Amino acid sequence: MIVGRRLQKVYQQCKDYIQNTANVPVRFTLYYESLCPACKDFFIEQLYETFQKVGSIMNLTLVPYGNALEQKIGDQWVFYCQGGKQQCIGNVIETCAINILKNIDVYLPFIHCIENYSGIQPSIAAQGCASQMNIDVAPILKCSTSKMGSDLEHQMAVKTNALQPRHTYVPWVTLNGVHTKAIQQKAVDDLKQLICETYQGGYKPVACSSLKRSVRSYKLDNKPEI
Repeated sequence: MIVGRRLQKVYQQCKDYIQNTANVPVRFTLYYESLCPACKDFFIEQLYETFQKVGSIMNLTLVPYGNALEQKIGDQWVFYCQGGKQQCIGNVIETCAINILKNIDVYLPFIHCIENYSGIQPSIAAQGCASQMNIDVAPILKCSTSKMGSDLEHQMAVKTNALQPRHTYVPWVTLNGVHTKAIQQKAVDDLKQLICETYQGGYKPVACSSLKRSVRSYKLDNKPEI
């Protein structure tokens, strides 16, 4: 009798573990930089729409740093971007927005709006987007020109520089912590399908049901390609 109850308890624990593991959201991280045409295209054409439709099964992280370099001068980090000063400013503004707004349902549309602007300085774009979305932009802009902003951007640099394999272009993506050429290409072609196919939970958003399953499955693609 006691053995039977123990076995039943163990069975239930295993069942709960499998169910909880299966329902874990797909971790997707985008490493990018502001004022980057390819990053902008991916953000607007793939990432934003995908998150709107299947965000409930995603754990999305944005890392605005890209191909920048950093140097510590005194007690503050200084950044150098291949796209010039405004690109660095844009990176820090978006990093500060992530930190200050905190809720991805707020900061993702805000950053999407900034990325949608063309030929406008990021600080001006941020003000316009904040006005449209009723966001107080003052703390974000203050952060972007302060030591706090440089420290936060340094954290983005640390995350980017820790990539294995190291990134060689942007946008650069990881799926559940893994980057391969196949994952990158699939994300660029159809991110929504990639997320839907990778998620192993029982319930999937309606947007996943209309997708045709591809021959290649990315759930088990767990070896980084160097």
